[in-house]
Amino acid sequence: MNKILCIGEALIDMICTDKGKSLSEGENFLKKPGGAPTNVAAAIAALGGQVELAAKLGTDPFGQHLVEVMKGFGVGTAYMLRDADHFTTFAFVSLMENGERDFYFNRGADGQLNTNDIAQINLEEISLVHFGSATAFMPGPLQEAYTWLLQQARARNRFVSFDPNYRHLLFRNNRASFIEQSWHFLENCDFFKVSDEEALLLTGAADPEQAAQQFLEKTPAVFAITLGKDGTLLGREGRTTIIESIAVNPVDTTGAGDAFVGAILYQLTTADPVQRNQADWEGMIRNANRAGARTCEYLGAMEAFKHLNKNIFK
Repeated sequence: MNKILCIGEALIDMICTDKGKSLSEGENFLKKPGGAPTNVAAAIAALGGQVELAAKLGTDPFGQHLVEVMKGFGVGTAYMLRDADHFTTFAFVSLMENGERDFYFNRGADGQLNTNDIAQINLEEISLVHFGSATAFMPGPLQEAYTWLLQQARARNRFVSFDPNYRHLLFRNNRASFIEQSWHFLENCDFFKVSDEEALLLTGAADPEQAAQQFLEKTPAVFAITLGKDGTLLGREGRTTIIESIAVNPVDTTGAGDAFVGAILYQLTTADPVQRNQADWEGMIRNANRAGARTCEYLGAMEAFKHLNKNIFK
């Protein structure tokens, strides 16, 4: 049993290609499949792992597109459920001249994934559950289903992975709720990955090293704090280690963190994750850094994942 379950949003990113134009001014948009857990599932499958994605989509053509893209990667789509009453979720993004993003989130079906939907999943077939949704901490059925599945996974001693995927534009008026909900998962998972910005947000620390010390004191999990060009901080059993980054000339960093997580989860299914020692974890982080770097070499996460395979670990 080495199948992974990813749960959360599957959505369409509509990226404005008119540089420097606001969403109200832009006329040209590029459709891209997205959603953090969707990206992670695609990366796992690209590396050769067995993975299912639990998400809710509309019955519209965009939901069908997401299902077809996942099938193309080899992701199990039995739990990519369709909702005739809600449209597939969209995120509209434009990059302004000052570097800020003009963002509009049109939430639809993704938030409707509910506990009854999740109860259909046979957890006896799942060895690892990954919670990596940027939207699951927003009010609605998905929020409840997310927490319920965590309880079920813990009760069955499944390995639990968590990536908070904080999005300022979604939670700028409710950061306290996001932080509180994230800590519930941090304290009840076996592995989590956060960016350096997320580490500071969740702990209130002044720097990643101080944040890491709080995580070591407050959580039982192995964790990774990604530091960009400065590498990745691995925290495990009371100690921290910096794993060097991989030099790359980035074309697009979209999906690099999801490729990193996907690579970790895929490697965890190749042997008993509980038996992994320090050297094992350091090696897995190095491989995950390679996966993230490879993703940065291509435009768009899904396009990049087409070039992911186990050979990058050699």
